[in-house]
Amino acid sequence: MVSTAEKPAFAEIRPGVKVPSKETILTPRFYTTDFEAVAKMDISVNEDELRAILEEFRADYNKTHFVRDEEFDQSWDSITGDKRRVFVEFLERSCTAEFSGFLLYKELGRRLKGKNPVLAECFNLMSRDEARHAGFLNKAMSDFNLSLDLGFLTKSRKYTFFQPKFIFYATYLSEKIGYWRYITIYRHLEQHPEDRIYPIFRFFENWCQDENRHGDFFDAIMRAQPDILNDWKAKLWCRFFLLSVFATMYLNDVQRSDFYAAIGLDAREYDKYVIDKTNDTAGRVFPIVIDVENPTFYESLETCIKTNEKLTEIANSNTFAPIKFLQKVPHYLSNGVQFLKLFLMKPIEVTQLEGTVR
Repeated sequence: MVSTAEKPAFAEIRPGVKVPSKETILTPRFYTTDFEAVAKMDISVNEDELRAILEEFRADYNKTHFVRDEEFDQSWDSITGDKRRVFVEFLERSCTAEFSGFLLYKELGRRLKGKNPVLAECFNLMSRDEARHAGFLNKAMSDFNLSLDLGFLTKSRKYTFFQPKFIFYATYLSEKIGYWRYITIYRHLEQHPEDRIYPIFRFFENWCQDENRHGDFFDAIMRAQPDILNDWKAKLWCRFFLLSVFATMYLNDVQRSDFYAAIGLDAREYDKYVIDKTNDTAGRVFPIVIDVENPTFYESLETCIKTNEKLTEIANSNTFAPIKFLQKVPHYLSNGVQFLKLFLMKPIEVTQLEGTVR
């Protein structure tokens, strides 16, 4: 049933089709890579594990999971105002992130076909999963009288080139943090069903298992390429990507704390739990993890939040563009200093964690 509630003022390409959110450093990005280098990868060191993961993908455990039921077939006029706005933004960001994964994995599967058949099939089957996720989220947006034109998104977004190893670091963390985000929300709402304001959250338990399997795949790929994990450069890059993923999530979620409040969660506490669990999970493959218990970690992120609030104020002011830019410069520099502080913070060597409960 289509909702007739007054819609928040979202810009539309055409009636019912939302203009994609403006790209910023914090929005989901679209990626491309050196496909030929991936095709030439020797996976023999860990081929048995990769083939086992491929069999799990073939099993397609969620083949019949993403089917809307009668609970969706109602008006959602009860979700109004700012709650409606932040919920639509959540659906859009999630849909864009899933669709980004679909495009990357689909292209990898296509380019690797006939060259590296195990990896090609794995990427194709992961693209199948991501397409389901993106489609399910986009259909959910239609319950709020909006949707994304995914074809337009494909053509209009800029694509960021990453070397294969950087793709592996980033997508591994994206999939694993996705698992912890979804399962944490699911478990919370299982205990507090009164906070489940929309039925999509019922699907998160099975959904997050797709994310977990995808993360395991990238774990296995990295183990098949020892140079990705076993030298001093790997430690620096792992530190960089851990910090980037954690900082991006924390800054985004605190900025959208109204959404988490609507489902009974405190954005900061939720993110701290997810970061802690993802950091711990990353220690199973990465040579280092972040010392998230160091007070500097969240102190620096909170400083960035205050700085971002000032940047938003400047962006929304009536000042001329050149003056706005000059006003923003010291705040950009401040965020850069905070990230540098975090990067220079001593990490935890994974060997130090041996014997702990993982």
